[in-house]
Amino acid sequence: MGRIIGIDFGRRRCGVAVTDPLRIVATALQTVDTAGLPAFVAGYCAREQVDFIVAGLPRDLRGNESESMRFIRPAIARLRKALPAMEIVMWDERFTSAIAHRSMIDSGMSRTQRRDKSLADRMAAALILNSYLESRQYSSRE
Repeated sequence: MGRIIGIDFGRRRCGVAVTDPLRIVATALQTVDTAGLPAFVAGYCAREQVDFIVAGLPRDLRGNESESMRFIRPAIARLRKALPAMEIVMWDERFTSAIAHRSMIDSGMSRTQRRDKSLADRMAAALILNSYLESRQYSSRE
């Protein structure tokens, strides 16, 4: 059984998370420039067994795709081109950035630490991936 990579896409940078080999929990891995994401993921997949990728799907409160999808679609296309055999599952990411920020506050991080947007991106990626792991869709795949 391989790992699962989770990605929180952004215009400039992406948060990346990964499961443990047993797929019990996802942890934040790294923040990567969006342009360098395909090379980073391809390199990671060359070192570790990865079965598929879960990418955040931004939606508005009504469940429609948000405006940011116009930036995410090309990024996903580049990722698919770099890893043509890798399955990419889109997963609802509503509120993950807000939850990540709230978690930073609750954990006692200073205001200066909370300004590190790359940390919030990594945490959001872990939240997306953990949400997927807790879902029925994932349970039915096992």
